Amino acid sequence: MTAILSLTINFTLLCIILAMILCMVRLLIGPAAQDRVLALDTLWMCAMLLALALGIRFGNLIYFEAAMLIALTGFVSTVALTKFLMRGEVIE
Repeated sequence: MTAILSLTINFTLLCIILAMILCMVRLLIGPAAQDRVLALDTLWMCAMLLALALGIRFGNLIYFEAAMLIALTGFVSTVALTKFLMRGEVIE
């Protein structure tokens, strides 16, 4: 791996971790439930990006599969939470 690519991936990992910390702060002190759902949605996106960046850094395909599982689980959980907030029930 070249030095520029290594430096770029390290900077990317740092930015993603910083974004995850800020999402956790919003998740913990969010004044409304909608803010917490949005923070959780952004948190799983950051987790997916973290797995992708680690997959590029280490050159291992398992990280890409983990990123796909995180994306699918996060999408389904976001839909369920927003449906619960809108109607008060998940299953009709």
